[in-house]
Amino acid sequence: MDLQEQLKHLFPDHVPEEASSEENESIGIDIWLQDDPILCKYEKRKGKPITILEGYNGADKDFKLLTKTLKQKLSVGGSYKNDRIIIQGDYRDQIMTILKTIGFQVKRVGG
Repeated sequence: MDLQEQLKHLFPDHVPEEASSEENESIGIDIWLQDDPILCKYEKRKGKPITILEGYNGADKDFKLLTKTLKQKLSVGGSYKNDRIIIQGDYRDQIMTILKTIGFQVKRVGG
């Protein structure tokens, strides 16, 4: 007897929810998507690695919300300045996968 059957016996009136296939809803972010790709760069400043995202031409509040979401998902520090997202550390691959699941086009620049 597997777990699902055990749960059905314990809670016969429960109707399970179906998981949403839309990834944006599970992330909980509703922002404007663009046609041009976001550029994902890697730099070192004062000997420490950083990841820079630029090229987003939507509203500032959407860009700040995207910054907050990325920082929370990666559990790292970062900031939003001069139409750029600066994330502490080299997280290009993780950032690119998160942005692709949201629906953005991402272009890796350098290395």
